[in-house]
Amino acid sequence: MAELTYREAVRDAMVQAMRADPDVFIMGEDIAEMGGSMGVTQGMLQEFGAERVRNTPISEMAIVGAGIGAAMQGMRPIVEIMYQDFTTLAMEQIVNQAAKHRYMSGGQLKVPLTIRTQGGAGWSPGAQHAQQLEAWFVHVPGLKVVFPSVPVDARDLLHRSIYDDNPVLFFEHRLLYPVKGEVPEDIEPAEFGKARSHREGEDVTVVATGRLVHEALKAAAEAEEDGISVEVWDPRTLLPLDEEGLAASVRKTTRCVVAHEAVVRMGWGAEVAAVVQERAFDYLDAPIERVGAKFCPLPFAPAMEQYVVPHAADVLAAIRRTVGKDA
Repeated sequence: MAELTYREAVRDAMVQAMRADPDVFIMGEDIAEMGGSMGVTQGMLQEFGAERVRNTPISEMAIVGAGIGAAMQGMRPIVEIMYQDFTTLAMEQIVNQAAKHRYMSGGQLKVPLTIRTQGGAGWSPGAQHAQQLEAWFVHVPGLKVVFPSVPVDARDLLHRSIYDDNPVLFFEHRLLYPVKGEVPEDIEPAEFGKARSHREGEDVTVVATGRLVHEALKAAAEAEEDGISVEVWDPRTLLPLDEEGLAASVRKTTRCVVAHEAVVRMGWGAEVAAVVQERAFDYLDAPIERVGAKFCPLPFAPAMEQYVVPHAADVLAAIRRTVGKDA
C-alpha cells in the first residue's frame, strides 16, 4: 500500500475518475493555476487542461447552478466551494434545486453532482471561514452527506460520490489534509451507509466525525490507562447513516458519547442520540453524552478559538462521566 496524505487521497480520487471518464470535470474558485486554496487540485490543470479544470467567478450560486445543469445533461461534475461557510450563498441551488429534481421528475432526471467543501477550526480563520455546517444538509431529503476522517476513506468515498446519481455534499476538514495513512493502489468500492470502527471497545462507544475521530482516539488511549475500554465508531457517511451498525455498537458497550466539532445545540450528535434512544434504549446504562463546540461564533484569537472547539480532553471527560469515573 502507498502512504498518502488526506489531501493526496482526495486528489487521487478525482484524478483517477477524470482519467477514466471524460464526463467528469471539476470547477471552482482558484482551482486551476492556483491549485485551490488548500492545494488539493495542484497539478490537475497541467494534466487535464482548462476545459476540465475550470476556474469560476466568485459566485457560489453560479458554481453550484452550473454543476446542476451539467449533471442533468449527463456529466459528472465536481464543484468545489472554497469554504463550507460559503455554501450559505448557494443554499437555494443545493436545497431547492439539486436535492429536488430527481424526486420531482419521477426519476427521469438524475443529478450526479459532487459538492466538495472544507472547513474546520484550528488555524485562526475566524467566524466566517471555519464553521462545521454538515447538520444543515443532513436535514434535506434528496442529498447525501459524506465526512471522511482518514485518507483511505477520503479517496474511496469521494470516488463513490462522483459515481452516485444523486447530489453529494462531501465535507473535508482543513486540519486533516496533512494526515497520512495507507491507501491501496486500486480504488475499492465504498458503500454509503457503512461505518468504520477505528478501535474496538467494551465499555463505551464514541461516535465521532472528521477531526474528532482523531481526538477520540487520543482520548480512548488515555481512558485505557484508567481501565476503560473505548470503541471509536466513525459513521463516514452522515446521510445515509449506518443505524444498525450504530445500534449494534451501543448494544455491546451500553454507553454512548457523540463528538463533533460543530456546536452542540441542534448538531448532528442530536440525531445520533435520537437513533440510539430509538434502537438501543433498553441497553443503555447511562445517559448519552454529547461533545461539541460552545454556542458562539468561532473567535479569531487562537487561545479563544481553542477554548470554543472540543479536544481530546473534552471527549475523555465525557467518557469518564458516562462510565461513572468523572473524578
